[in-house]
Amino acid sequence: MFKAAVLDADNLIPKVLPQAIKSVEVLEGDGGPGTVKLITFGEGSQYKTMKQKVEALDKENFTYCYSIIEGDMLGTTFEKISNEVKITASPEGGSVCKNTSKYFTIGEVEITEEKIKAGKEKASEMFKAIEAHLLANPDAY
Repeated sequence: MFKAAVLDADNLIPKVLPQAIKSVEVLEGDGGPGTVKLITFGEGSQYKTMKQKVEALDKENFTYCYSIIEGDMLGTTFEKISNEVKITASPEGGSVCKNTSKYFTIGEVEITEEKIKAGKEKASEMFKAIEAHLLANPDAY
């Protein structure tokens, strides 16, 4: 799951969820810390683009940290949104994905539970789509 959802996400997600992510372009870097990516959203999205910066990538511990540093999804509310993704093995088989987000606001802003819940649902949809792809294509990775 880590290989598909993190290491090959730039290629896989536009194939699995083209309505959500149209393309991912590396603007600078080699995929490791410091890499900046331009994500173009699909036709079904309310957003056009965003830039992400890779903060940390630990392949041995299946941890990936990145920040959304630019884009219309930040609006006038957020300076950036940082995410830490950790994938662990589930005792029942499969994987458990934990995502911790930190919202850096511009000034005094109230962040509603609805906005946070909507973001979590989108991330959950993405992981479920990747999981379905992996189950349908067990030899893909």
